[in-house]
Amino acid sequence: MIKCISYWSTRDGLSNTEPIDRAMDAAKAAGFAGIELCIGPEGALNVATSQADCERFRDLAAQRGLALQTLASGMSWGSNPTSDDPAVRRRSIELHAAALQRAAWLGCQAMLFVPGVVASPICPDIIRYDVAVDRAREACKQLLDTAERVGVDLRIENVWNGLMYSPLELCQFVDSFASKRLGVYFDVGNVLGYHQYPPHWIELLGQRIRRVHIKDYKLNFDWSGSYSFCELLQGDVPWQATMQALRKVGYDGTLVAEMLPHSDGLLERTSAAMDKIMKM
Repeated sequence: MIKCISYWSTRDGLSNTEPIDRAMDAAKAAGFAGIELCIGPEGALNVATSQADCERFRDLAAQRGLALQTLASGMSWGSNPTSDDPAVRRRSIELHAAALQRAAWLGCQAMLFVPGVVASPICPDIIRYDVAVDRAREACKQLLDTAERVGVDLRIENVWNGLMYSPLELCQFVDSFASKRLGVYFDVGNVLGYHQYPPHWIELLGQRIRRVHIKDYKLNFDWSGSYSFCELLQGDVPWQATMQALRKVGYDGTLVAEMLPHSDGLLERTSAAMDKIMKM
């Protein structure tokens, strides 16, 4: 597996203002083999970034010996592809189609896509579940046309969006498409965050898992509803069983740590923890 860090984990990455070269330098200095860039409506890498600039970012990664295989988008939180507003849904498709093109120019193999929101702490929408699933299917269908054209895989993530909280449902959703371009971007910490066991998800999703995010999570339930993401190896993710499950299903791609928010020494601590996890 390839040890990578998310651009969002760098100093000003979450605001999408960290210079790309500086983010890559930080990733390299911390001992990562790759970086996952992130795209937004505006910022250091955005949906209007030119082909020349994307190719320059690709060259910057190559010069540093960093893998640049994946691109992440969080644009669904602001432009929900399952919104009740048709204009918002259209805008979401436009944004993500443009992002797929930039992913291709960057030389990325895959892009993370949040297929829609039913309800979430970071999105005001509340969408009826069955309606959201239908709209998520339509969004994926439209974006797969672009993905096929530009040669970039579309990877949908299990995230705190109120949608597809069952591995069986996620399997059925992915299998309902004929395209091999669609697969799962599996997030280990997100699964534990809604009280399920990551290794079981991995076993059930199997080779539908095409990319992997990692973070840790504390199950510190104390009847006050207290739960929290945390640094790697400081939470309750069963790392040894998780890594064994990934190897069992044949996963050997990028392993991207998505650690938020940034703090001094975060990348170095994350890199060291990943070295231990990847030996399990």
